[in-house]
Amino acid sequence: MRIKKHLPPFVMWLTFEAIAVTLWLTLDNIFYLLNFSYIGTAIAVGLFLYGQKKKYARNLVQLAVGLYMLVYLGFLCRENMQIEGFWYYLFLGTFEAATIHYVVAKILGPLLFGRGWCGYACWTAMILDLLPFKEPAAPRRHREIVRYFVFAASLVFVSLIFILQVPNKGEIMWWSFIIGNILYYVVGIAMAYRYKDNRAFCKYICPITIFLKPMSYFSLFRIKVDEKKCISCGKCERVCPMDVEVPVNSRKKKNATECILCMKCVDECPKNALKL
Repeated sequence: MRIKKHLPPFVMWLTFEAIAVTLWLTLDNIFYLLNFSYIGTAIAVGLFLYGQKKKYARNLVQLAVGLYMLVYLGFLCRENMQIEGFWYYLFLGTFEAATIHYVVAKILGPLLFGRGWCGYACWTAMILDLLPFKEPAAPRRHREIVRYFVFAASLVFVSLIFILQVPNKGEIMWWSFIIGNILYYVVGIAMAYRYKDNRAFCKYICPITIFLKPMSYFSLFRIKVDEKKCISCGKCERVCPMDVEVPVNSRKKKNATECILCMKCVDECPKNALKL
C-alpha cells in the first residue's frame, strides 16, 4: 500500500528525468537536463506532499514551476513561452525551448498526465487559483468557441510577421510575451470576478486547451471512482473547478478532458471512493 501511494510522484519524476536525459544527449545541451529535472522534481515533491495531506502542496508546485517559466525562462532568458512563441519557433524550423515545452507539456504529455499542466504548472492559473472563487458559482456556460478565435488570432499574428517579412521578429516576440501575459492576467482576473469562478478564463478563453484536450482523452493518470463505495452525494462535482462529471469512469463523461488533476474531488469524497 505504501509503495502504491508513492507511485504517482515517482513515475512523474522518472518520466521527466527520461525526457531530461534524452534531450540533453540528443541536443548536446545540459540546459535541458537541468530544466526538466527541476520541473519533474518540483512536481514529484508536490505530489508527495499531497500524499502527506499538505493542504497547499499543489499551490507550491504552481509557484515553483510557474515562476521558473515566467520569470527565468520568460523575462530573464527572453523566451516567449506563450503560444505565439511556439508558432514562432515552429516557423523558424528550430527545436528550441518553446517548441520543446509545447511538445512535452501540451501536445504529447497529456497522454500521460492529461491537463496536469493546467493544475500544476500554468503561470496564469498560478495567480487565478489564489482568487477567492474556488468553486464555480453557476453552471458552465457554452462559450468555449472564444478559445478557438484566440488560437486562430495567435497563429495569424505570427504568420503575418513571416509573410510580410517584418524585421526584428525576435523583439516583436519579446514584446508579445510581455503584452500577452498582461492581457491574460487582466482578462483572467476580470472574468473570475465577473463569473465568480477562478477558472473562467481557462474554460472560455485559453487557447492552449486546444492542444491539451485531444490527448487528454487518452490520459493514463485520471481520477477513477469505485462505484461500490460511491453514494452519489454530489460533493465531488460541486467542488470541481472545471465542472467535470466526476463520479463516472467513462472517458466520454461530461467535460472529461477538462480535469486538471487538482484532487479536490478526492479530498471532498466522504467515502474515499475516488482515487488517481
